[in-house]
Amino acid sequence: MPRGKAAATPDHATLQMALVGYEVEKARIEGKIRDIQGQLGMARSAGGGAAAGAPPQNRNQSPAPPTPLPAPPPPPRAAHPRAAAAAAKAAKG
Repeated sequence: MPRGKAAATPDHATLQMALVGYEVEKARIEGKIRDIQGQLGMARSAGGGAAAGAPPQNRNQSPAPPTPLPAPPPPPRAAHPRAAAAAAKAAKG
């Protein structure tokens, strides 16, 4: 922080001159934007890009919801050790 004097706030005349300068700069930039849009063939409408009275388009949503995926089959289960031993015993003899 600076010592001594408090930070000076700009006076009214300085703020007015800054505002005029920024408005001139804004007009210059908007002119360049219009030139580039003209070169690209983009026409700007006064209505903000949408026809008057038309509902806005929702470009992010598909017409129908996606169908859900089927449930996966259950994993195969191993046979019980006693049942496997009994089957092996029966197969032997």
